[in-house]
Amino acid sequence: MHFGLSEEYSALRETVRAFATDKVAPVIGEFYEQRRFPYELVRQMGQMGLFGLPFDEKYGGMGGDYFALCLALEELARVDSSVAITLEAAVSLGAMPIYRFGTEEQKEKWLPRLCRGEALAAFGLTEPGGGSDAGATRTKAVVDGDEWVINGSKCFITNAGTDITDFVTVTAVTGTTDKGGPEISSIIVPRGTPGFTVADEYSKVGWLASDTRELFFDDVRVPLSNLVGERGRGYAQFLRILDEGRIAIAALSVGLAQGCVDESIKYAHQREAFGRPIGDNQAIQFMIADMETRAHTSRLAYYDAAARMLAGEPFKRQAAIAKLHASEGAVDNARAATQIHGGYGFMNEYPVARMWRDSKILEIGEGTSEVQRMIIARDLGF
Repeated sequence: MHFGLSEEYSALRETVRAFATDKVAPVIGEFYEQRRFPYELVRQMGQMGLFGLPFDEKYGGMGGDYFALCLALEELARVDSSVAITLEAAVSLGAMPIYRFGTEEQKEKWLPRLCRGEALAAFGLTEPGGGSDAGATRTKAVVDGDEWVINGSKCFITNAGTDITDFVTVTAVTGTTDKGGPEISSIIVPRGTPGFTVADEYSKVGWLASDTRELFFDDVRVPLSNLVGERGRGYAQFLRILDEGRIAIAALSVGLAQGCVDESIKYAHQREAFGRPIGDNQAIQFMIADMETRAHTSRLAYYDAAARMLAGEPFKRQAAIAKLHASEGAVDNARAATQIHGGYGFMNEYPVARMWRDSKILEIGEGTSEVQRMIIARDLGF
């Protein structure tokens, strides 16, 4: 087995790393402090082709694969997670459902702008009373003539309210299954549709330069042709999307964990106490060694899950393992990096303060750590 990257993957990684270092790092602190969405950075990522990485060239994509997206996410998150989650959600949750399950007409209509980064899309799954129980959908859609009429609400939706958001795909109960349970389908709701209201941006702990909103649907009418995939398959479709997305979140988590290592090494060489750099102290060296170990093993976990996915092999368990290990490792690394920085780690001018605030959501979003453990245990036969 060989875990090295091909020439193409290596070139992509270096390109994104340079962009993150030269373009994102110098300005993201200001965006973060002002809670502003970084439209210019998103535009530049679109020009680089990052939003089109895993999509076919016929739809304006780069003809790459999901692992390429993960490499880009890791490098972006080494510097900032707000920019990284904007890319992750736009691709994995916004465009991917259309690419995987949409009709040819839907793909030709929506994907080119999404692949170029000229527009963003979101997926509305979580509801105020649902949380981890995504199957407890209360939003409803009924057929009226040649239209769906949608009523309900969604919460914690990324990329839902930017100036360049084109649409949100929402899950809704569209009937009852043969077994008496809810029939859940996915439906595209374009921006500006009457009755579709996007709430103000949340006041969040972290990811302050990303867009997260609550959505409301009050007799929203869209054509029947806005159904994504088969009627009644919306929940099953999104479970597949979540499996893939967990690999992407693992990659983002690795980036944050590695960024904590990078910043801690730099600080340990610069900061002096008691007449010498703090990095001369074995206690600091061991903390950073543990941080590097967590980042390295988490990277191997998401590499393995991505390789299985691209090979067409089962990968649900490996994706859950990668997401669980990487997200918890990111939180541990952020805590350690803040400790190494001491009082300066509590100051927003230092990147580790941002990383500490951004890390916790990684144990929650796209499936909590408890959900990942449940998935792993079930796959082991429990």
